[in-house]
Amino acid sequence: MQNGMKQWQAAADTIRSRIGGKPKIAIILGSGLGSLVDVLEEPIEIEYGDIPGFPETTVKGHSGRLVYGKLGGKQVLVMKGRFHFYEGYDISQVVFHIRVFKLLGISDLLVTNAAGGINTEFKPGDLMMINDHISFFAPSPLRGVNMEEFGPRFPDMSNAYDSGLIAIAEEAAKKLDISLKGGIYAFLQGPMFETPAEIRALRMLGADAVGMSTVPEVIMAHHSGMNVMGISCITNMAAGVNENKLNHEEVIETGNRVGKSFAALVTEIVSRWPL
Repeated sequence: MQNGMKQWQAAADTIRSRIGGKPKIAIILGSGLGSLVDVLEEPIEIEYGDIPGFPETTVKGHSGRLVYGKLGGKQVLVMKGRFHFYEGYDISQVVFHIRVFKLLGISDLLVTNAAGGINTEFKPGDLMMINDHISFFAPSPLRGVNMEEFGPRFPDMSNAYDSGLIAIAEEAAKKLDISLKGGIYAFLQGPMFETPAEIRALRMLGADAVGMSTVPEVIMAHHSGMNVMGISCITNMAAGVNENKLNHEEVIETGNRVGKSFAALVTEIVSRWPL
């Protein structure tokens, strides 16, 4: 674990030397949602390949850049592209950036994703506030020796998605007249889309949306004492909900289509974010 700490610290030092500022909020962008960086003021971009220890993203719709700038009057650090378990990375690599954020002094995390709609009242293009998650299907990012410097061996996940931040997001959506759903996000490993039988099972468990990311990052961030908010963009309906076949191109297209309203909502949320 000492090697891990050295790698996280080296990455943090590199980022700190490039950005100059001290952001408290980090934002992770899901597939098709990268246009948020276009509204950042005074952006500074860093390629993942220039950061020691950072994996490379291999998925279409994830450009692989860290962008520092101002949003809603606050300094933010934005990941334009994340790392997925299905890309072949160890779960510790999938959440490498979370430890780095903590060492940079990041205290708050907004994590976003593209998700399939399980709730039949949803439609592609809807935005869903994540109220809770279901994750039975991949190794925990906390597996192994606990890093006491970051958090306890057995972290409580009762308020993984901060209730105060959820209220702020709902107020922001109301002001902008943006429909913001609420629901439970289910994490599966991917990269294959789920079967109709799996979706029926997840619906019985109470899931409203399903995806292949986010939960490992949320677990690691919560373990590190960060305040976390999560937003899903419903880019398609999950298998069996309708007759449509699933493909990644639809995910990207829908994310691009809602990019303007998504950026407006996130900007308003950040402007209200208590620090």
